[in-house]
Amino acid sequence: MTKIQNFKQNLFGYLGLELGIYLEFGIWLLEFNLMRIISGTSKGRRLATPKSHDLRPTSDRVKESIFNILGDEVEGKVVLDLFAGTGNLGIEALSRGANKALFVEKGRQAIRLIQRNLSQCGMKGRSEILPKDVNRAIGILNQRGQSFDLILMDPPYEKGLIQKTLMKLRSHRIYHGDSILVIEHDRREPIPETVEGWNLIRQRGIGDTVISFLMPRQENSVTKTGAES
Repeated sequence: MTKIQNFKQNLFGYLGLELGIYLEFGIWLLEFNLMRIISGTSKGRRLATPKSHDLRPTSDRVKESIFNILGDEVEGKVVLDLFAGTGNLGIEALSRGANKALFVEKGRQAIRLIQRNLSQCGMKGRSEILPKDVNRAIGILNQRGQSFDLILMDPPYEKGLIQKTLMKLRSHRIYHGDSILVIEHDRREPIPETVEGWNLIRQRGIGDTVISFLMPRQENSVTKTGAES
């Protein structure tokens, strides 16, 4: 191979890598700006998205996987959306027949987005926004005596918030024995099979994102985990 041929090969290889990176970023940006409701009564409706990248809404691909796995575990249920962001997950649950959704979010921009999305989807009457830090909100909900069938949790990645929130939930039982907890997290922040009063029952990997499904741990129970990728 001549020096010129070698140069061309290296150049095209570099350009191919660069183009691939730009293409992947473009797809992410498009998905970021075209967030929608996937199924249910509001199927196809566009949701308002943040102008900045400070918020990281759950992608449609991840969201679809979550609700496909949940199946009938959404209809008629009372849902808690922790670290709600744009309200993406809780609103999807309402569209799929959830009886009520409570959104916990402390960011002002995010709260405005949740309000806007609930309003344009006609869901304000079946929802509540608790504008508090998640740790404090769990305490408030416990004082109210509220209980949730489905808890959706998408905290900022790698901030140590999963473990902290699980510990708070363990001491404040705002759920029952058949409740399901869904956590979206990074692969670099794995969740053990048994943690803080919960059993890990299923996982689904999508790129660098992992969706973990947990249920309250029962005394003397043994649970097998199904991991998927």
